[in-house]
Amino acid sequence: MCLMAYTILVADDEPAIRSMLEVILSADGHEIVAVPDGKAALDYLRENTPDAMLLDVQMPQMDGFEICSRVKRVKRLGKAPVLLLTALDDDQTRDHARLVGADDLVYKPLSGKNLRQRVNQLIQARRR
Repeated sequence: MCLMAYTILVADDEPAIRSMLEVILSADGHEIVAVPDGKAALDYLRENTPDAMLLDVQMPQMDGFEICSRVKRVKRLGKAPVLLLTALDDDQTRDHARLVGADDLVYKPLSGKNLRQRVNQLIQARRR
């Protein structure tokens, strides 16, 4: 369990993945805001500043790369780490993630313990 609870935005078009991420991350007491697509993520981000974001790379309407790219250009959101979620383990995906400014790339299937550690470490590093 981490010492502080954070607000984490989760954007994934698969309901089962969203639910799983909510369970994994809420185990540390975090507030999870789960949305089904990139448009809903941007709608949320217009009014809110989460402590971290987990964005699926492959979503309809707007993918995680595009959301990350937009987020990194907004000063108010820039400190929040962005973790991209993907099943694609290739150089092109890794290069694209770096290009848009992602802080980490997390591969599916997910390891709950590993994911929680990575999210908490990134948030705490940004708050220093």
